Amino acid sequence: MARNETIFSGIIDGKKAAVEQEVNAAVARGENVVEILTESMIPAMREIGDRFARNEVYVPEMLISARAMQAGLHIIEPLLAKEGHEPLGRVCIGTVKGDLHDIGKNLVAMMLRGAGFEVMDLGVNCDVDKFTKAVESGAQAVCCSALLTTTMPYMKTVVQHFSSQHPDVRVVIGGAPVTQSYANEIGAHGFASNASEAVKTVSKCLGVA
Repeated sequence: MARNETIFSGIIDGKKAAVEQEVNAAVARGENVVEILTESMIPAMREIGDRFARNEVYVPEMLISARAMQAGLHIIEPLLAKEGHEPLGRVCIGTVKGDLHDIGKNLVAMMLRGAGFEVMDLGVNCDVDKFTKAVESGAQAVCCSALLTTTMPYMKTVVQHFSSQHPDVRVVIGGAPVTQSYANEIGAHGFASNASEAVKTVSKCLGVA
């Protein structure tokens, strides 16, 4: 199936209602939902991520695009499940214990969903037990966010836990005060400085890049 330009441009432009209308129409026409996702929706989020990397759009535009994408996903996800469509991977994400900030975390979660991952959003103030339960439910990667220098050290606790208890699980970290050097220092498997980069880092960590 060729790219659906209405869905593609609707996501890029953040036109939630237009995306919902056209996805519903495409489903009603009997179009393949996997192709709707892979030919129109995922490429749109990839394009907006690339524009962000080139400083052509900023966080507000990415959020609006991600919400439009989410509106379309909400329609097709049940249909994808019925068809047995497998996500690229299963990821859990949360702001670490002691940190209640969630804007960046929410954007990363939406971008990961837009890229084709199944995402368990664990919310804020997440301790090791909460991340572990997600892993026991199938998460292959743990994404940790922190906005405060005072909560950053808990990322090391998370990394150490999974290194010893679930060594096959990949831990990716990010957030305003977090750096690549800190990720290296604590032994995290990946680091991302923004939502677009997070998608690439998780993809690489799970071998689906």
